[in-house]
Amino acid sequence: MSNTRAEHQDIRPLKVLILNLMPKKIETECQLMRLLSNSPLQIDVELLQVSHISKNTAKSHMEAFYKNFSEVHSGYYDGMIITGAPVEHIPFESVDYWPELCRIMEWSKKHVYSVLHICWGAQAGLYYHYKIQKHLLDEKLFGVYRHKVEIETPLLRGFDDEFPVPHSRHTENRREDIEACPDLQILSYSPLAGVLLVQSRDGRQIFITGHAEYERDTLKEEYFRDLAKGLPISVPKNYFPGDNPNYEPVFSWRCHANLMYSNWLNYCVYQETPYDLKELERL
Repeated sequence: MSNTRAEHQDIRPLKVLILNLMPKKIETECQLMRLLSNSPLQIDVELLQVSHISKNTAKSHMEAFYKNFSEVHSGYYDGMIITGAPVEHIPFESVDYWPELCRIMEWSKKHVYSVLHICWGAQAGLYYHYKIQKHLLDEKLFGVYRHKVEIETPLLRGFDDEFPVPHSRHTENRREDIEACPDLQILSYSPLAGVLLVQSRDGRQIFITGHAEYERDTLKEEYFRDLAKGLPISVPKNYFPGDNPNYEPVFSWRCHANLMYSNWLNYCVYQETPYDLKELERL
């Protein structure tokens, strides 16, 4: 930041809205809050829910901490996070809250400066904004994979040439579909896991197909949960030492996850968003 801008800037807390579509909402809240709080920037966070009733989170928690879209509709936000959801096998239009999610994504164009989409949230955003389809994988992509930096943008400032990120999904967005869209650019890719990071040309829409926010034991808990249910599940790749689930998993992606979210808040949001958020209407 230039001296002139630093000396004359107006400072206020950043307003960040989290649309939490994950079943275990408290777990996802904690994961995201830890990453967002690893920054000197002051942030006011609000939690948003869709009308779908959560079966895995207490009603009292939802009533105490979450808002409905009607309660935030008139507001403006510096940043927004749209999480993943366990609905990959369902066509987008068949998801019971799809129309509501579409209204929120359309609303975000004039009410949010930067939107970060995660996993299924990324697939939903790419489909809604750019008509890019998801495709079913032959088997679940499950584990921790290394990705290459293809374009050095502020979001990936300070990253190594290759870095690990967890994945847990049954579907993918294909590289050729994204490259055919002139409004998008691929920032990071893995030969094994495919596209990881996609960004709109103006930098205001960011899509991450993996789960950088996951904690050490998240994949472990998912693996043993599916085993107990008798579901077909392989040991997550590159996660347990020697791929042996009897060992403690290696937490290999934490530093890059913290750096990614800090970069998003600093370079993609704080240094770009207008001081008066109502200016988003004309942007």
